[in-house]
Amino acid sequence: MNPLAATLDWGRDVYRAWDRFWFTPAEPHTLALIRILGGAMLFYTHLVWSLRLSAFTGPTGWLPRETVALLNQTPDGSIYAWSYLAWTDSPAVLWVLHIAALIVLAMLTVGLFTRVTSILAFVITLSYCHRLTGSLFGLDQINAFIATYLMFGASGAVWSVDRWLASRRGELQPAAPSIGTNIAVRLLQVHMCVIYLFGGIGKMRGDAWWDGSALWFGFANLEYQSLDMTWMVYYPWLVALLTHLTVFWETFYCFLVWPRLTRPIMLGLAIGMHLGICLCLGMWTFGLAMIVGNLAFVSPKTVRATVHWLLRPLARLAGSPERLPSELLGSVRTAAGS
Repeated sequence: MNPLAATLDWGRDVYRAWDRFWFTPAEPHTLALIRILGGAMLFYTHLVWSLRLSAFTGPTGWLPRETVALLNQTPDGSIYAWSYLAWTDSPAVLWVLHIAALIVLAMLTVGLFTRVTSILAFVITLSYCHRLTGSLFGLDQINAFIATYLMFGASGAVWSVDRWLASRRGELQPAAPSIGTNIAVRLLQVHMCVIYLFGGIGKMRGDAWWDGSALWFGFANLEYQSLDMTWMVYYPWLVALLTHLTVFWETFYCFLVWPRLTRPIMLGLAIGMHLGICLCLGMWTFGLAMIVGNLAFVSPKTVRATVHWLLRPLARLAGSPERLPSELLGSVRTAAGS
C-alpha cells in the first residue's frame, strides 16, 4: 500500500471512530440517573438561596443590580452575563420568580415535562449564576454544566413522571436509544476530563503538591475542617502519598478513564477523593455534585441493572414483584428498560 492510500485509510478510520463516539445511539438510563441526582442538587442549592434571597438580590442587598452589571461589563460597555433576575429588584416579584424556579427544578428532578423543564432549568441556573456574581463557588459551575447537557438528551425517557403518565395513557413504548442522549453523555464526559486535567495542571504549579504537603494544609485548615485529620501529622509519608496520588489521578483522569481496564480504578479514586472532600472539608454539595458528574462514565447497562437490583426489595415489601414499582416508577420492568 502506498503512503497516500495508507493516509486515506487512516483518515477514514479516524472519521468512523469520531462518528461512533458522538453519533451512536445510547440508552437513556445513565442520563436519567444524572437527571434525578443532578436535578435534586439543583433544587437543593437554589432552595438555599431562599434563606437570604432579598439580601442577595433585593434593592438594598449585598449584590444590587448596578454592581453586578459593572462586574459583568466589557470594556465597550456591553453586558455579557444575561439574567432574567436582573430585570427587577422588587422583593415580591423576585420571590414569585424564585418559587417558580423551584417548581421547575422539582419537575425536572421527577421527570415531569422533561423536554421543557430541562431547558427552563438551564435558563434558571445560568440566570442565578449571572445575577449572583461574586458569591459563586465550584458547585455552581458543576450545576450549570450538568443543567446544560441535560437539555440535549432524553433524560426523561425512563424513571420519570412523563413515562408513568405515558403508561397510564396506554402510550408507553420501550425506551429507545437515541443520538441526542449519547451526545449529552459524551459532552458530560469530555467536560469532566477538562475539569480534572486543568485541576491537575494547576496543582502541579504549586510547590506544596510537589513536596507532598498540600493535603496537610487542607486537613489543618480550621475554616474547612469538619473531621479532625490532624493525627496525620504523625504519618507524613501517608500525607505525601495521598497528595501525589491526587495529582496523578487528576492529571491522568482524562487518559485513563476511557479504557475499560482502568476506568473502574479512576472512578473509584474519584468517588474516594470526593467523599474525602465531603467528610474532611465539609463540602458535601460540591463533592456529591462531582460524583454525579462522574456517573456519565457508568454504562446504561450497569445503571439499569443497579436500579433494578435496588427496586427488587421494594417490590417484595409490596407483596408483589410488580405492584409497588408500577405505582411509583412505572414498573420494575419498565424501570429496568426491558
